[in-house]
Amino acid sequence: MDLTGTIETPLRDEEAAWMRELLAELGRVATTARFDVAPNPCVGAAVVSNGVEIARAIHARWGELHAEPLALEAARASGVPRERWDTLVVTLEPCSTVGKTPSCVEAIRAAGIRRVVVGALDPDARHRGRGLELLHQAGVEVVHLRGAAPLETVAPHFLRWTAQERIRRAHPWVIAKWAQTRTGQLSPPEEVGGGRWISGRDSQSRVQLLRGRVDAIVTGSGTVLSDDPRLTVRPPGDVARAPLRIVLDTELRTPPDARLLRPAQGEERGGPVHLFARPGADGARHRALERAGAVIHTVRPGDDGRPSLREVSSWMWGAGVRRALLEAGPRLIEAWFRAELVDQVAIYTGNVNGGRGPSLANLLRLERLEGVRHEEVGEDSLLEAFLPR
Repeated sequence: MDLTGTIETPLRDEEAAWMRELLAELGRVATTARFDVAPNPCVGAAVVSNGVEIARAIHARWGELHAEPLALEAARASGVPRERWDTLVVTLEPCSTVGKTPSCVEAIRAAGIRRVVVGALDPDARHRGRGLELLHQAGVEVVHLRGAAPLETVAPHFLRWTAQERIRRAHPWVIAKWAQTRTGQLSPPEEVGGGRWISGRDSQSRVQLLRGRVDAIVTGSGTVLSDDPRLTVRPPGDVARAPLRIVLDTELRTPPDARLLRPAQGEERGGPVHLFARPGADGARHRALERAGAVIHTVRPGDDGRPSLREVSSWMWGAGVRRALLEAGPRLIEAWFRAELVDQVAIYTGNVNGGRGPSLANLLRLERLEGVRHEEVGEDSLLEAFLPR
């Protein structure tokens, strides 16, 4: 099979032109979910019957169903009999492996689709062409319209995620999230929000949704001591997917009675608590924290004296963490930036003037942000972006 051009029977000129237009449109729509699916690619799919689109879908949330099975579900709801579904149009080659979701190739085969048209091949050399090969072996006609949905436009972040260097030195996709005042401080004035809260209820609900869509939440002992957070998932977040709670705690300063070590209450859920400390940290505190339910890991310190972020990232990858949320103070956030381990930012600016502590504005000016999106969330504003390396 020639994976650089059209595979199997070529399309008629007018049909190819229409398919290209559809793929371009699906790609544009799919990019609206780019921050919700990363590091997964933005993918759009449509089911066609006799030259007419009858259903479409995009991959909208990380860890949930991909565009192809969602489009097939929509086709079932369209009322068009399955035997009339002749073509599936998808911006990226369907996946052939089972991960957080089933294989899209199997879903397509089970639906009886006779032809699949893709706008781009999987950029991961380990999987490139495999999905189309399996479909071809199953008797499905497969067509690659090269350049119809270029990943450089639709999902450039996915190209970085599948780059050989990233695969060789695997580490989780990290989203740095923080709230700041209008002047950029991460702590509000003492008289605002109990000296703790900057963002409003709408933003706090959005954060719960995000917590329910990551494998781990990472913070530092300074945040534990100052805010005593729970780092749990609460509705409207998906409480069935409570992430690991990871604390970088060089000297084991976390109190054994910290709120994150207490049992979950009501509808909230929290994953296991892992503390990362330097070798030889306080032995008595080590034992007390273990009795309280924490898992302690000793990690050699980096140049700044903290546990090596590279080693912590490697451990997370080995523990199955693929998407992590960094919720920490400015010093630890800056350290992750300096280590070039941050891939995405979500910055909430509250309706608050003034504040305390340093700002991360100068740090962001050093970064070339990509795919920037601004959004109003209640009284707050949200900036989301990728950090290309």
